[in-house]
Amino acid sequence: TGLEKGTISSYAHRTKQTAELAEYEAEFVVPPGFGEIGAVFVENEHHRETFIKDIILDGFETGPLRVSCDSWVHSKFDNPTHKRLFFTNKSYLPSETPEGLKRLRGEELEVVRGNGQGERKSFERIYDYDVYNDLGDPDNNIELKRPVLGGKLNPYPRRCRTGRPRSETDPLSEERSSSVYVPKDESFSEVKQLTFSAKTVYSVLHAVVPAVQTAIVDRDLGFQLFSHIDDLFHQGINLPTSKNKGFLTNVLPRLVKLINDTQDDLLRFEPPAPMDKDRFFWFRDQEFGRQTLAGLNPCCIQLVTEWPLKSKLDPKVYGPAESAITKELVEKEIRGFCTVEEAIQAKKLFILDYHDLLLPVVEQVRELEGTTLYGSRALFFLTPDGTLRPLAIELVRPPINGKPQWKQVYTPTWHSTGVWLWRLAKAHLLAHDSGYHQLVSHWLRTHCCTEPYIIATNRQLSSMHPIYRLLSPHFRYTMEINALAREALINADGIIESSFTPKKYSILLSSIAYDQHWQFDLQALPNDLIHRGMAVKDDNAPHGLRLTIEDYPYASDGLILWDALKGWITEYVNHYYSDSALVKSDEELQAWWDEIKNVGHGDKKDEPWWPVLNTKEDLVQILTTIVWIASGHHAAVNFGQYDYAGYFPNRPTIAREKMPTEDPTEQEWELFMEKPEMVLLRCFPSQIQATTVMAVLDILSSHSPEEEYLGQTIEPSWEEDPIVKGAFEKFKGKLLELEGEIDKRNADRQNKNRHGAGMMPYQLLKPVSEPGVTGKGVPYSISI
Repeated sequence: TGLEKGTISSYAHRTKQTAELAEYEAEFVVPPGFGEIGAVFVENEHHRETFIKDIILDGFETGPLRVSCDSWVHSKFDNPTHKRLFFTNKSYLPSETPEGLKRLRGEELEVVRGNGQGERKSFERIYDYDVYNDLGDPDNNIELKRPVLGGKLNPYPRRCRTGRPRSETDPLSEERSSSVYVPKDESFSEVKQLTFSAKTVYSVLHAVVPAVQTAIVDRDLGFQLFSHIDDLFHQGINLPTSKNKGFLTNVLPRLVKLINDTQDDLLRFEPPAPMDKDRFFWFRDQEFGRQTLAGLNPCCIQLVTEWPLKSKLDPKVYGPAESAITKELVEKEIRGFCTVEEAIQAKKLFILDYHDLLLPVVEQVRELEGTTLYGSRALFFLTPDGTLRPLAIELVRPPINGKPQWKQVYTPTWHSTGVWLWRLAKAHLLAHDSGYHQLVSHWLRTHCCTEPYIIATNRQLSSMHPIYRLLSPHFRYTMEINALAREALINADGIIESSFTPKKYSILLSSIAYDQHWQFDLQALPNDLIHRGMAVKDDNAPHGLRLTIEDYPYASDGLILWDALKGWITEYVNHYYSDSALVKSDEELQAWWDEIKNVGHGDKKDEPWWPVLNTKEDLVQILTTIVWIASGHHAAVNFGQYDYAGYFPNRPTIAREKMPTEDPTEQEWELFMEKPEMVLLRCFPSQIQATTVMAVLDILSSHSPEEEYLGQTIEPSWEEDPIVKGAFEKFKGKLLELEGEIDKRNADRQNKNRHGAGMMPYQLLKPVSEPGVTGKGVPYSISI
């Protein structure tokens, strides 16, 4: 009849039980005229929630019908009015939904949206938006009050609403609690919980960190000698005896060893891969330049197109705008290669520029104990062999406390005083780069900006929508990781605030970066490269782009992955949308994009750069951008963290003391002249800061034993459609080609940024990895 039929019901009884799986069976009599089965209702009569893997309906002439669930079903005692609904694996656009499923499709979306009221319960699967008003803890200590992120004052993406009560001390803030709500299906699978991730990260933050803080009594104590830093990898730190002996050994088997005779835990760090190859790798300027293209934060280097270098900040407030890096200074450094004008014309000058972002918060940060800050820039020259040579680092202090603006340029030099000043300037610049990497390239651009996409996808796209099914694997576990970050990483006095240069202003800095720099269209890799001057459009070049620096590993590997993703998504979209009119008339899809722009990223809703969604090409570009950020971009900035920052002199997270040339006292200058190494060690993170960050980076850089890598696992709904399955197999083949291409590039001696004596090959965009800290592997989603 084309109308919805009444349901046929039966009880399911357990027939088989193993440690991992229980099987239940039920019998149904389906009358001949019932038609095609479109959905199954499940009511859970246990007193606790149950995870349903799948439902197989057997007995049809056409063979078994599989309904893939992979979802939690609440107990009927928690919510007796709502039975859980699962659609079959066949995907439908809203306009093509069978009549018998139309009502259910709409009602199910209403359930998931909720009504925006009340505190969320752990068994619920309701997706809604809120601002970041839960990072502070003013009820515990007024010093831990933090500004609300999200809104006109501090623009920010939205997070998932939990509905917790307001703080008594600060009505703008949400009360903190020991567990943070995420919709039930966003939490880690049982396997992932047991083997890794959530529980491990939680344990590191709540067990390892306090243990380190107990072992190291003086919070400000730095390392007295470089050999003491090496001891972290050879001798380790004795952790205090805990009630649960050996507990930490289970949490961090890679790093925590058990001392048999005392049953104490020993925290001994594994040497990071680059240090294993060359323990002085961090010292060399060549490596400093190489890591801007092939290191942990390869997405900030940009082409210099104008001279002189100038700040855009108000000179009345921040002092003269023109940089102290002069034409004469640069030409002296490049010694007759060319003039500055010729270097700019030939695209040979590049810059890391954190000056305008950092300078406005310098005064506030400098009021805090145990840290300092400058506005900073580093200039690089592209040598004939394709490597970047550092030319100069400029550090700037704005006018504060009645003192005028202070700025100084440091250059590589051959005299001991200049050499040590250059090393100290590098430490400051790298601390700024580390902060930007963690707060912007990593947290903001991937974790934080993706959460609104996840919420909108669940609120506006039915679980039978083909685009929901395309995006679903790219969103797995991200919301739980983000909730965990709000609980212990980016919260007031959390790991980031206690160990990174901006301290309590760290997350506020990511809000400033979001306000000033984040654009959806620039999250697409090709657009980002063009915007930074690192590529130009060229129809004759591979991927339609010609790179400004040919051997730019992040970009050259990334573009192959971008094209593979775009090719797969194009075939998928073309299969479901025969023409662009279907894109424009798809009310769920249009509501999804509308909500992402106007609610999830609502503080930027009026920006002119938002793409329109009218054609199939628009849809492919939007989807490829979202998928690239969740997979390729996140892998590039996450899974190399322990390799490149595990030996912290290579990437200190904080610079604790000002440069010795900035208004020095006689004592300060004398100490620098007598013991410059001690001044550098004092500038580096303290022992607690270093070891805490190292333990956390080890966890963040690790792959779970059941990690789902791009192209390895096929979603059930993709597999059941032969055309989609064929497109996926093609995508899988492209990823295998990428594996081989990366190996080939790393073996090519011409590629000086990825091949050399004691040098780390660039493997961060290699799609597949074994478990653990490997420095490679691209999972589907922003996972750890």
